[in-house]
Amino acid sequence: MLSTLLSMFANVFSVIGGQVPERSFVAVKPDGVQRALCGPILQRFEKKGFKLVACKFIYPTKELLEAHYAEHKGKSFFDKLVAYMSSGPVFAMVLEGEGVVQMCRQMIGATKPQESMLRTIRGDYAIEMGRNIVHGSDSVTSANHEISLWFSSDELISWESATEHLRYE
Repeated sequence: MLSTLLSMFANVFSVIGGQVPERSFVAVKPDGVQRALCGPILQRFEKKGFKLVACKFIYPTKELLEAHYAEHKGKSFFDKLVAYMSSGPVFAMVLEGEGVVQMCRQMIGATKPQESMLRTIRGDYAIEMGRNIVHGSDSVTSANHEISLWFSSDELISWESATEHLRYE
């Protein structure tokens, strides 16, 4: 049974050092897309050394967004958040690498752009919290959940970078 499960997921997960590498979900929000920031944002993560294993340009449905932001349902800003996130296309991606969730959060910056350090994505590009350019998973558990909402398993591509050996011992 274990071998069956492993073979089912062989095309989904690549292995670094005998372990399944960490993955994070990142989405450039409609304001970031409109401002042509998809490329510069992706480039920051790739230059850091994280590997892109999935991406898509999508108009998210209300149902997808309600599932994604379910923890905020019932809060005063929920409907406005769903409306904003469905107001235009989103560039959704999955990044892979050691410590990718925490490092992406650091690279993205604080939720409130005015609290973000310069040289973070929000510190450099965002002005107000309601239009803060990008979403990044806040934990490995959230990342796995968000990835499963936005991507099917066959959309996650396992591949080995020619320079991967330079990033990890």
